[in-house]
Amino acid sequence: MERRTVLASPTATASVQRCGARTFGTGRVQGVSSLPRRVEERWKPGKFCKEHSQGEYLMGRSLGDPIQRLMGLMFKAHPWHGVSIGERAPDVVTAYIEIVPTDTVKYEVDKDSGFLKVDRPQRFSNYCPVYYGLVPQTYCGDRVAGLFSKRAKRKDMVGDGDPLDICVLTEKTIPHSDILLTAIPIGGFSLADGGEADDKIIAVMKDDAAYGDFTDISDCPITLIDRLQHYFLTYKQAPGAVGHKVEITSVYKRDEALKVIRASHADYRAKFPELESLWPTQLT
Repeated sequence: MERRTVLASPTATASVQRCGARTFGTGRVQGVSSLPRRVEERWKPGKFCKEHSQGEYLMGRSLGDPIQRLMGLMFKAHPWHGVSIGERAPDVVTAYIEIVPTDTVKYEVDKDSGFLKVDRPQRFSNYCPVYYGLVPQTYCGDRVAGLFSKRAKRKDMVGDGDPLDICVLTEKTIPHSDILLTAIPIGGFSLADGGEADDKIIAVMKDDAAYGDFTDISDCPITLIDRLQHYFLTYKQAPGAVGHKVEITSVYKRDEALKVIRASHADYRAKFPELESLWPTQLT
């Protein structure tokens, strides 16, 4: 194995720093200087064949950057930043699942580490009726808040500062979270949480036998939509509580959902410009 030091680009340096390696004023990276020649050959720029999994390809998209190539092979990607939103987004997106219907604890991604952490135990009898998580490489900022304000005819709305939430419908039983799946957006909820825009994208799992043919939220049974709305309106509400800061101002269709996804990715680009090399080209 040939051992050598690699010069890091500013983007690669930022990626390495998040993974714990050290950089110095020259931009040289300490702690990831070993790059096997066979790995380098495997990841020649533009090379993508059957020996690469889709995950390897998406997580090492910047094929011209040796540091990012190495990171994609050696480390688990951060589900918010290191996983692609999807090469066919916004029509087809990647969803990272944080909660499944059998969970009695609310999990969410720790923004700093990327690990799935316990947010809080579910204190009451409600449970999430669908697979719930986030869309990678999205951020609810000014653009998402602007769309919300236009729909709801409200001023002074702000984004909640989190990745865009997604609910995925499927007939299959998935026993645990911390997984990726491919989802097709069909609509969404315009949800306000204490003055913050907190949109919920509704999607179906790609090729699902029961829901895979749905193309719009109007295809869903009304009882399913009612159940979802009830969950989001009550999951933070304690019995007997008077204040009710969560509200759903509207249910929107697929076209609006695609606009929200585009806006959230644009907000993400504005928030994290140092990750430009990982952005999908079709959403530029």
